[in-house]
Formats: sequence, structure tokens, C-alpha cells
Amino acid sequence: MLENFAIAASETFTLLVFFYVTLGVLLGYFVGALPGMNRTTAIAVALPFTFAMSPAMALSFLIGINKGGAAGSAVSAILINVPGEPSSVVTTYDGYPMTLSGRARKALNIALFASVVGDVIATLILIALAQPLARFAVTLGPIELASILIFSITFIAAVSGDSFFKALIAGTLGLLLSAPGIDVETGLPRLTFGIVNLYDGIPLLAVAIGTLALSEILVQIDNGWRGDYTTPQQEPGSEDPDANRMDRNEARRVGKATFSGAIIGTLVGLLPGLGATLASFLSYTWTRQRSADPRAFGKGAPEGVAASEAADNATVPASLIPVFAIGVPGSLSTALLMGAFLMHGLTPGPFLFRENADVVYGIYIGMLMASLGLIIVGMFGQYILRMVIRTRQTVIYPIIVFLCVIGAYMESGTMFGVYLMIGFGFVGYFMKKLDFSFVTFVVGYVLGPMAELTIRQSLIISQRNPAVLLEHPIALIFLVLTAFSIWRFSIAGLRPVEITQPSKADQDRD
Repeated sequence: MLENFAIAASETFTLLVFFYVTLGVLLGYFVGALPGMNRTTAIAVALPFTFAMSPAMALSFLIGINKGGAAGSAVSAILINVPGEPSSVVTTYDGYPMTLSGRARKALNIALFASVVGDVIATLILIALAQPLARFAVTLGPIELASILIFSITFIAAVSGDSFFKALIAGTLGLLLSAPGIDVETGLPRLTFGIVNLYDGIPLLAVAIGTLALSEILVQIDNGWRGDYTTPQQEPGSEDPDANRMDRNEARRVGKATFSGAIIGTLVGLLPGLGATLASFLSYTWTRQRSADPRAFGKGAPEGVAASEAADNATVPASLIPVFAIGVPGSLSTALLMGAFLMHGLTPGPFLFRENADVVYGIYIGMLMASLGLIIVGMFGQYILRMVIRTRQTVIYPIIVFLCVIGAYMESGTMFGVYLMIGFGFVGYFMKKLDFSFVTFVVGYVLGPMAELTIRQSLIISQRNPAVLLEHPIALIFLVLTAFSIWRFSIAGLRPVEITQPSKADQDRD
């Protein structure tokens, strides 16, 4: 362990790595603050630019984008009441009222403090839990792993979006999308239709960039053509120097809300599919219910901003725990990061610590560097972003489309990837219009090869006899949970609670 850590430290504790990690945080921070954009889009566009990096540097760079995007989305939520990402909707409840009352600088500083603290706490929990969970996962056989993967896809479908059936269909399409290529058992081409470029499967970058980045541009263009696409023009209220100071009592409330938000965000992030939006909402509700003055929430309570942002940012490292431990991504961003692992010759899951321990420790160091970079970027970036978030989309979107084309071309060096990327851009556009879950689609695509392999191995081991499951209680438990999830969210007709901002009348009534 010490030898691997020494190797990782010698490769990661360099100015070059810190530069790239901070650059990732900076890119994520700015993209997260732009209404309509998000960190997943930034990761998808940045993926092809990591080919020349070492695995630890590349993954730290991408994780830095993820961390920066989570923190940056609070800036537009606070300043112009337009969250950069859905997870920052809760931040608008108190962040924008603080801006209107001349406390914008205080709200931004509280959001940055809560983001960094939540991120650091969750990162330390990741470092503490990932390897012990991986050691347990190593003891699991193909039958147990297959049941866990089946449950993960079903559970993610159950909690993603308003329609369980649409999410399940999207996950199935993702699984089918991973099928073309060379069959793992026979070694023969499968579903390639005679196209040599498909022998290695459908390129990850074409799917990721097309369905996540290009489709978002198409949706925004479509919104503009309908006439309901406008650039926010609200100006925050003039700042009051006295109101931006924080007394000891207020600091205590903010600190308490930050710590509880970090723990809630970590617990929610551990479970695949729940997401940062739910974590922010639960943390905000928890803090509000335990506040001495719950009526202040929704009118500019600093602890409301802290609770939301701490939980939002804590989900980023926490969502990597199942990726490191069992190789199961629980969100779009972690699915893309898992794809980045595979691009660099690493297999996420329990054997990662045994085969590439030095890379894992390098990623840990890079994640802590990203937390430091987040402080630096946040201190200076939040003021520059006041101007950037008002940049016209007619300037930003052509640049993003250009980067999409370059990224899709870089993976294969041919136009085939570009054509696929454009095709998946329209696929993603219609998926968004028809409200199909992107989470289950991408997770299904990423987990497809692993799910196929473990299911085939399970069929061989069990000789297709279901009674063998009685000898594998862990697998049986997860299959029962799978059946329960299908029953609860389909036959019972139950749906996850939709998170909406309380109306003005409700806030006044409180």
C-alpha cells in the first residue's frame, strides 16, 4: 500500500497535474454557471482531450470538471435566479432573495464554503470506504454480480424520471446499443452489418457527445425558435457592505447546515440513481425543519444556501464509491467517468485496487487537489461569472458544436465517429422531447458488456437451473429487490415525488 501510494504521489504531486486538475475545475465551474449547460456536457466534450494524459491525470481532470460544475451552478442560481443545473434549483430559494436584499457576495461565499466542505467530507468518506467495499465485492461471484447489475439498472430506472416504463425502455436501448462488436464467446462479429468500424463496438464518445452535448444544443435551438428562449437580464440588487458580514451566530447555523448537508449528500450519492437534486432537496428540508426560525427559509436564509450546496457537491465524490467498489455508475457523470476508465485501460470495480492501486491513489490525490482548486477558482471566478453568465448563447453554442465535432473525430480519426455523433444528437433530442431517461440509457450502455459477461458466466455455472440461486443468498436478495422495484413503480403505479419550488403563496403562508 505504501509503495503504491509513493508511486502515485511521485506522479501526481506535480505542477502539471495540479494545473490540469485546476483547469478541469475552472471549465466545470464556468460551464455549470451557464444556464442550459451542465457538467455532464462538459465531461462529454472534454473526454477526447484526455487521450494524451496519464490515467490518473485524465480522471482527476474529469472529476475536477464534475466538482467545478456542481459548485458553479450555484452562481447563476444566486445572481439571476436561473440555476445552471437542476440540482441548484433549491439554491434559488434563498440565494436569489439574498441577492435582492444586497447580500449577493455573502450568498456566493456561503455557497463556495459549503461546496468545498461538502466535497472534502465526501472525498474523505470515499477514500475510507471504497477499498473495504471492494474487498467485500471481490468475494462475490458472477451470479451475485449479475444480480447486482440487474438490480442497479432496474432501481435507476425506478427513480429516474416520471415514467418507470420509459426509463426501463431507455435502459434496454442502452444495453442493446452495447451489443454490436465482436461476440465475447464466439469471437464472431455481431450486429455490425458488415461495417468494419463497428467491430470494436459503437464508440463511447459518439454516444456521449451526441446524446448529452449536441442534443442539448438542438433542444435550446428549438426553444429559441418557439420564442420562449431568452437570456436572463435581471440585475442583482446593489450590495450592502454591512449586510454581507457574518456574525458568530449566523456562522454557527451555516456550519451546522453545511455539515448535515454533506452527510445527507454522501448518503444519497452512495445509492445509484437518486442524484444531486434529491440530495439538495432533502438537505434543505432537513435544515428547515430543524431551524429555530423556519419561516425565514425562502426569504434569504443563509443556512438554506449552505444546506443545498453542501449536499449537491457531496454527491459528486460519493457517487464514485459504487464505481470504485463494484463497478456500477449511478449517474450520468459517473457513467461517463466509468467510460473514461475503460478508455484508459482500467476496469472499474473490485479488482481495480489490486491491479491498478497506484492509479487509484493518484486519483485520490487528484480529487483532493481539485478541492483546493475549487477554493482558488471559486474565490476569483464568482465575480467574473457575473459577466460570463450573460454571454449570448449565439456565441457559446457554435463553440460547443465545434468541440463536439472535434471530439468525435479524435477518437477514431475518421468521419464515421462524427456521423454517429450527429445521429445520436438527434436521438438524444427526441429522447428529451419524449421524456426518456438519459441516466438509464447511458448506464445501460456502459454496463452492457459487463452485464452480458456476468449473465453468461452465471448461466454456465448454474447450468440454467434456477434452484442454484438458493445457494447464493446475496444474489437472491438482489433479485427479490429487483422484483419489488418493478412492482412498486409499475404495477402499484407509484412514482418518485417531483421536486418543485414552493409557490410564493406557500412561502408567505410559512
